[in-house]
Amino acid sequence: MDNHSLRSKASSATLVSLLELDPTPMDSPNVDKDLPPLPGQEDGKLSDSTTSLKSPTTSTSLGLSGSGHGPIYYLTRIQRYSSYTFTLFGALHLATTSIIPLAAQSVPASESYLLLAREIYQTPLSEPLLVALPVLAHVGSGAAIRLLRRSHNRRRYYGEHPPPDTHTAAAATAPGYCFGWPAFSYVAASGYVFAGVLAAHMVVNRGLPLAVEGDSANIGLAYVAHGFVRHRYVSWLAYAVLLPAGCGHMVWGWAKWVGLAQTAGWVPERPTGNAVVDRASRKKRRRRLLVINGVAAAATALWAAGGLGIVARGGETMGWVGKLYDGLYEKVPGF
Repeated sequence: MDNHSLRSKASSATLVSLLELDPTPMDSPNVDKDLPPLPGQEDGKLSDSTTSLKSPTTSTSLGLSGSGHGPIYYLTRIQRYSSYTFTLFGALHLATTSIIPLAAQSVPASESYLLLAREIYQTPLSEPLLVALPVLAHVGSGAAIRLLRRSHNRRRYYGEHPPPDTHTAAAATAPGYCFGWPAFSYVAASGYVFAGVLAAHMVVNRGLPLAVEGDSANIGLAYVAHGFVRHRYVSWLAYAVLLPAGCGHMVWGWAKWVGLAQTAGWVPERPTGNAVVDRASRKKRRRRLLVINGVAAAATALWAAGGLGIVARGGETMGWVGKLYDGLYEKVPGF
């Protein structure tokens, strides 16, 4: 028997191949699920060495004992269900500000339908439930999820007290990583842009009339058309951002909720040993990407056809109502 075969021998190839890499947090599409267990975790329990890395995601911190879910789980559901209620308002607003004007080819003929819809979503009860609270809950929960994800990533990879050398150039340039922040997707980016322009839209068309006139009874499609005449460039720029960002975010958000966004996209060539299956998977992802983007583009085009093609070209309002509109727009910074 050869005794030399039982002796261990250092491999120079292995020593050369070992590289020191900066840790990069994982980017999982299932944001409401807990992170995978650490190496020291066995049978669903953390060892003493990894207990300090466990984030406070148990439901006991929320007063919901026995459910086993953490804050991210509940925040994700708040973000999801708030989008359901806002979608109802969005559908009504699309019909009254685009589809009906497009069918009527007239701003005055469409005003009555807008006033009728306001009886649904602009009452003292329905406006907070369908508009204000869903928007605040959706944006707030999304921001809270990102903060919690960053906190979990930093604790998971650096411990409770990250060393000062963690902010290295290599870590900052790692894919999907910026000092522990989760990857910033196009859905999230469009959402924050949409939130900003939507807030400005709500202030000009709802908040300002309430603050100055005490109500918005005289505010309708003619008010928007008057703004396009008096403040052409600012109005076109605002709606050129509002419509693509809003439609794109809502379409991609719904694709995410139904499970299509996670399996859509252009993927690099990565042979898996089965060229037929790999090629079919790439085609399926690309097809879903085209479908989602096509629906978002169609929704944007539909809203723009009525909103920009008809309402924006409705013309200036004359008389005392026109002077009222001018007084309101003068109070908007930048107008």
